[in-house]
Amino acid sequence: MIPCPIGESRGVYEVTPAANGEIIRSLDYFVVENLRSARRFLSKAGIGKPIDTLQFAELNEHTRPEEVERLVAPLLEGRSAGMISEAGLPGIADPGADLAAACHRHGIRVVPLVGPSSILLSLMASGLNGQSFAFNGYLPVKPPQRTAAIRRFEHRARTEGQSQLFIEAPYRNVKLFEQLVEVCQPETRLTVAADILEPDELIRTLSVGQWRKSAVPDIHKRPTIFILG
Repeated sequence: MIPCPIGESRGVYEVTPAANGEIIRSLDYFVVENLRSARRFLSKAGIGKPIDTLQFAELNEHTRPEEVERLVAPLLEGRSAGMISEAGLPGIADPGADLAAACHRHGIRVVPLVGPSSILLSLMASGLNGQSFAFNGYLPVKPPQRTAAIRRFEHRARTEGQSQLFIEAPYRNVKLFEQLVEVCQPETRLTVAADILEPDELIRTLSVGQWRKSAVPDIHKRPTIFILG
């Protein structure tokens, strides 16, 4: 399970251990979320062999369950494979879990390599509870259902002390932020974390009451994590 940088400005080994490179260079079969970005990542990672000599298979939201078994077939013949998602950690808010599960079913060892996770990095810097937290993916798109989801997660954060993390399509970030500030109680804390590890990184935690008095953060079309606590 091969991590990738979560932004464009950092080199591969600025955000992942150099030891990952040794493992990457030993492989010639890769299961990837997106072929083009994976090829670009491997070039930056110094794969050390012509990209056209490598074997690739895609695993993403379009992959059917029966196709996953075919992805594992080369491993059953004794080969090793690397799983690469678009950014961050495969299997964590990205494709990869189905491949890992198939490997476990066949007794194949699954090795996670160290790398950046925007989910954990935002939580680390948030000042919110890192002992108990939940990542909830995307909230519903329609405002009434989204309002209900926000209230449900806020209630859990306030009554259980469990930090609630979620994301949104970048072009809808501002609308979600505005709805969070409108719906949540003034004392609820809200973290906004955008472009983590990039030069213009933004990680800020305020109460909802404080956010109401502040300008809307610059998060339009920027990868952003939201946390309620």
